[in-house]
Amino acid sequence: MESHQYTPFNEISSRIKNFQQKLSAENFTGALITQHTDLFYFTGTSQNGYLFIPCDKEPVLMIRKSFQRAKKESPLKNIVELKSMKLLPEIIKEAGHTDFRNMGMELDVLPYNTCTFLMKIFNKSKFTDISSIIRDIRTIKSDYEIQLLEHSCSVLDKAFEKVPEMLRINMTEIELASLFEAQMRKRGYSGCCQLRSFDQNFFMGNLVSGKNGVVPTFFDGPVGGAGVSPANNPHGAGWKKINKNDIICIDYTCVVNGYTADATRMFCIGKPAKKIIDAHKAALMIQKEIVKIIKPQMECADIYEKAMLLAAETGFGNHFMGTGCDQVKFIGHGVGLELDEPPVFAKNFNMKIEPKMTFAIEPKFVLPEGAVGTENTYVMESEAPRVLTHATEEIICV
Repeated sequence: MESHQYTPFNEISSRIKNFQQKLSAENFTGALITQHTDLFYFTGTSQNGYLFIPCDKEPVLMIRKSFQRAKKESPLKNIVELKSMKLLPEIIKEAGHTDFRNMGMELDVLPYNTCTFLMKIFNKSKFTDISSIIRDIRTIKSDYEIQLLEHSCSVLDKAFEKVPEMLRINMTEIELASLFEAQMRKRGYSGCCQLRSFDQNFFMGNLVSGKNGVVPTFFDGPVGGAGVSPANNPHGAGWKKINKNDIICIDYTCVVNGYTADATRMFCIGKPAKKIIDAHKAALMIQKEIVKIIKPQMECADIYEKAMLLAAETGFGNHFMGTGCDQVKFIGHGVGLELDEPPVFAKNFNMKIEPKMTFAIEPKFVLPEGAVGTENTYVMESEAPRVLTHATEEIICV
């Protein structure tokens, strides 16, 4: 069994120093971090607690539960137990930090009641949203993070390679999904894919066959799926049986040591309809052409517009990235500790591509016969993107 991988001190230290520079530039006196993903990014542990980061000096990590695990997992020097949230100001003062005038908080994700309570106990502080600062910092990955993401991608590749051995006529989608997920779980998938967007709950991925790929859902993605129930993540694999010649779309994440790979591959027991085959070739063409033009300092919106033009030329434009009112308005998104990180390849999203950004490109078509397309995870290098997911992209027929 593999042992836990702990984030090195120099990695955590570099992230905090980078953040402190941003805080100083924006005239903050400090920031209070509590969202699990951000907490892990800056501390190496994801326990129940609060991290105070001043503009200089050492931060203080205050843990409600589990203090024991936080001490073991985080390389930070100043980790203390937090018996009550009311004690936050007192503990921070005891650590040598007394200036709370302009505090940053993750106001994009914190519950209203939590915010109002913190504003009450820090009653002389002005609280300002710092989520955009944190997300911008996390957008550019370190070499350490890219290595972790590459490993997640390799696990996802291995799972895709095993799919032909799993397939049989009349098996349900959810059965195939469970077999696919087991391949990743036994290789370290944590079983939880993080999204920052409100209420965009996501389990591990999305597996649909035939006409079930056309079923719309709440999730902001091109492909839906009936799911197993209207309750609790009504999305993806359901009770539908997989028939001969159904196109099977497997769009999954893989999160190992926190970092999220994302890829889509196509399968069929028999032979899919010609329209499906043609649409898949079109998706591969779009991916090839847009990846070819992605360069540093290029704006995400320009890449999206190029994809839309190419899709229109294929004759399948009305089915690109969904169908009807359920079409989504992007063709790619950042990946990292969360599935919905910047950059987003979407209309009017003017962020410029920079080296060490990591992202997924996912041109897909949703036809009456089913969902088809591709998706890969990339890292932006000095001149061009490098693909990190390597499972064959052709439709695998058995």
